[in-house]
Amino acid sequence: MLLRICLIIAILGGGAAVAVNFVMVKKTIETTISQRDDETKAKKDALGKLDKSQKDLASTRTTLTNTTKTLTATTTALAAANRKAQDLDTQITNLNSKLAIAVARGDTNEAQLAKWEQVHLTPQQVLEKLDDLKKVTLARDGVEEEKKVLQSNLKADDEELARLRGTNHISDIPQLPAGLKGQVLAVDPKYGFVVLDIGGDKGVKTNGIMMVARDGNLIGKVQISSVNDTQSVANILPAWRHGEVMEGDEVLY
Repeated sequence: MLLRICLIIAILGGGAAVAVNFVMVKKTIETTISQRDDETKAKKDALGKLDKSQKDLASTRTTLTNTTKTLTATTTALAAANRKAQDLDTQITNLNSKLAIAVARGDTNEAQLAKWEQVHLTPQQVLEKLDDLKKVTLARDGVEEEKKVLQSNLKADDEELARLRGTNHISDIPQLPAGLKGQVLAVDPKYGFVVLDIGGDKGVKTNGIMMVARDGNLIGKVQISSVNDTQSVANILPAWRHGEVMEGDEVLY
């Protein structure tokens, strides 16, 4: 009897334990299902946010690309504008320079006009005077050329007469120091004379004759016409001219 009672109690205790375990398992299952649902929802929310973030990132990248293109175009346009501004500055500087030159020329022209007004001549009268002056100048140059030809002919005749008489010149030719050298300082081709850098201190004498050479070649001869202490003037002898006497030529005796 006691055994039955114990068995019944054991069965009842086991049933109660099973009931308690069932309740606990059910609660655990319900909790797990709820957590799963929460996690699924959270995952969906996270996926939604990720998709939105990716779309926002793509949009941001597109915006950044467009902004970069716009910035590049703006930078190019700015560089072109700067170059154009520099060109305009250069043009302004040039125009200012031209303006200053024009103003200076205007002042000069006004000054010249004031001088012409003091002459009391019309432009036509000035042109006529200039034409007359040109004619006089041409006539004078013609006379000078004729004079030069006559002088050359006279010197040539003198040289020829001296040669026929057996002398170097009509007058006696003085002896100059042996090895005397000098240089032509200036030439007057119009009147046929030269200035030498040697004078009386080197033994130069009036009527002395010296050779003119260049690079070892004889160019002609000159005859001393006047002498001072350090320089002398000599006439070019036409009969001995083998080329044009020039400044820097060497004179020898």
